[in-house]
Amino acid sequence: MTRKTFLTENRSIFWFLLALAVFTLVVTVLSTGAGTGAISTSFVKTLGRTLCLMLVAVAMDVVWGYTGILSLGHMAFFGLGGYMIGMWLMYARTEIIVAESLAAAAIPPTPQEIHDAVGTQIFGVVGASEFPAIWFFASSFWAQMALVVLVPGILALVFGWLAFRSRVTGVYLSILTQAMTLALSLYLFQNDSGLRGNNGLSGLQNLPGLDAVPQSLVSIWFFWGSAAALAAGYLLFAWVVSGKMGSVIRGIRDNESRVRFLGYHVESYKLFVFTLTGIVAGIAGALYYPQAGIINPNEIAPIASIYLAVWVAIGGRGRLYGAAIGAGVVSLLSSWFTSGGAPDIPLGFYTIQWTDWWLVLLGVSFVAVTLLAPKGIGGLFDLMGRTHPVMPARVGGYGPDKGARRKSEGEEEK
Repeated sequence: MTRKTFLTENRSIFWFLLALAVFTLVVTVLSTGAGTGAISTSFVKTLGRTLCLMLVAVAMDVVWGYTGILSLGHMAFFGLGGYMIGMWLMYARTEIIVAESLAAAAIPPTPQEIHDAVGTQIFGVVGASEFPAIWFFASSFWAQMALVVLVPGILALVFGWLAFRSRVTGVYLSILTQAMTLALSLYLFQNDSGLRGNNGLSGLQNLPGLDAVPQSLVSIWFFWGSAAALAAGYLLFAWVVSGKMGSVIRGIRDNESRVRFLGYHVESYKLFVFTLTGIVAGIAGALYYPQAGIINPNEIAPIASIYLAVWVAIGGRGRLYGAAIGAGVVSLLSSWFTSGGAPDIPLGFYTIQWTDWWLVLLGVSFVAVTLLAPKGIGGLFDLMGRTHPVMPARVGGYGPDKGARRKSEGEEEK
C-alpha cells in the first residue's frame, strides 16, 4: 500500500499553487515593468494588493472556518504590520531628502541635526517636531521588519490569552475582538498617538535609495513578493489544518466541550491559531501598504474586519482555497465598481451608480450566499472535483456520524 504524504492527501494545495504560479507568470509577462506593457503599473499594484488580501483571508479562514472563532479584529493586525514597515519607509525616505537639502549648507549638518530635521518634516503636520518613543527603531530596516512580526504577534498573544483563559466564546468573543479593533483605531486617530493621527503615513510607495528605479519595476517586485508570501502562507496553514492538529481544531469548532473532555488543552490550541494568524496578517499588511502608498487609522476600523469575514463567507469558509478565491474576487470587483469601471444603469426615473450601490450589492451577495449556498464559491470546486472538506479519519476510518467518511468513499480512493 502506497504511503500517503501531506501533499497527496491535500491535492488542492498543488492546484492552488499551480494556478498562483501561472497567474504570476502571466502578469509578469504582460506587465509594464518586466513584460509587454499590456497591464498598467497601477493595475499590477492592484493585483499585488489583492494577493495580500487573499493571504489575510486564508488566515481568517483558519481562525473562523476551521477553529470556529469569528474574529472581527484581524484587520487590526494587518494594519499594524503596515504601520511598522511604513515607519521605516517614511523615516528613511525623509532622511535622504533632508540630507540632500542640507548638503549645500556652508557647514555640513551633524547626524543629530539631520535627525531633528527629519522629525520636524514628518511630524510638522500634527504640530510636533520630536520623535515619539515608538519611533526608536524607525531608522533600522531589520528592527522594523522584526516589529512587523512582533507587534501583531504580541497583541494577538496577549488578547488571546486574556480572552481564552476566561473561556469567552461565540458572539461575546466576536464583540471583544471588534472592541479591540475600535479602541486601536480611535487611539491612532489622535495626533499624539505618535503615528500622525488621521494623516497616517504616506509616500510608502517610494523605496529609499531607489529613486532611479521606475515604479513599474518596483510594482512587479512587490507583486512577486506578495505571490511568494501567499504561497508560503497557504502551505503553512494547509499543514496546520491537516493531521492531528487539524482534527483537534476542527473538533474545537464543532464541540469544544468534548475536545476538552478528551484531555486536550483547548485554550492552547486556540491561542496558537489566533497568534499565528495575527502574525501572518501583519506580514500581509507589510506587503500591502507599500503598494497602496498610504496607511491611516481608517484602514484599521472595525468595518474592514467585517469585510474580511464577508470575503471568507462568500468564498466558502472551511476551505483555504475558497477563502483566497472569495477575497480575490470580491476585492477586484470592489475596485472595479468603486473606481467607476462599472457603467451606470439608467432606469428612467433613477440611475444606478455603482460607486454608491456597491456595498448594497455586497451585502445582498453575503445574505444570498449564507442562505442559498453556505459552502460559497469553494463549494463549486467541491462539486466539480468531488472533494471532501472534512479530513479522513486515520484510525478506524469510517462512521455513521455527519461528516464522517463512509466506507464507499474509502473504496473509491483505493
